Amino acid sequence: MTELGRLFFFTAPTSLPQLKLGFLYSRRLSSTTRLPFQAMACVEAKSNSPDVKEPLAKLQKLDSGPFFKVKKLSEKAVLPTRGSPLSAGYDLSSAVDSKVPARGKALIPTDLSVAVPEGTYARIAPRSGLAWKHSIDVGAGVIDADYRGPVGVILFNHSDVEFEVKVGDRIAQMIIEKIVTPQVIEVEDLDATVRGDGGFGSTGV
Repeated sequence: MTELGRLFFFTAPTSLPQLKLGFLYSRRLSSTTRLPFQAMACVEAKSNSPDVKEPLAKLQKLDSGPFFKVKKLSEKAVLPTRGSPLSAGYDLSSAVDSKVPARGKALIPTDLSVAVPEGTYARIAPRSGLAWKHSIDVGAGVIDADYRGPVGVILFNHSDVEFEVKVGDRIAQMIIEKIVTPQVIEVEDLDATVRGDGGFGSTGV
C-alpha cells in the first residue's frame, strides 16, 4: 500500500444490498477526519456478524391482529371489555334503562355493531353473577361474521321479581369462537359407530 492512502470497503444499507462503496483516506489524515471511515468499517463488521438481530421491519408485530372491530352507534354505547386478562368473554352493557318482567323477557340494545375476525362468530352468553343472583338468562345469542347491524341482548327473567336494567349495566358477555363450515354433501349411508342411533338418555341420565 502506498503512502497516498488505503482503500476501505463497506456494505451499504439494506436498501442497496449489492452496492459497495470505496473510501480512500491518507495516513496523514487527522484522527477526527478518519473517524467516519472507521465507523463505516465497524458497520460492515456488525452487519456480517451472526449475533446481529434482524431489523425491526422483519420482526413480527405484536399488534398485527386479529382484531375485534366495534362501532358505537350512540353516546350511551359502552365498548366491550374483559374482566381479567384471561377472561373468555367481553362484557356487554345496556345502552338504555329497561325492565325485564318477572317470568318474562326483554330485548336490551347495546347500541354497538361488531365485526369479528375471519373464521369466527360471536356468541352472547349469560353473566354468571346475574344468572345466580337474579335468575337472568340469555337467549338466541349467535352473531354471524357477516352481520353488521346493532347488537341486542335477549334477557330471560326466570324469577318472580321484575329485574331492572340501567344504562351502563353489564348484562351479558360476548365470546368469540372459531367455527368450521364444511360443504354439505348427501350420502346414502353414514359411517357405523358403537353408539349408533342411541340418544335421549341412552348412555345414562
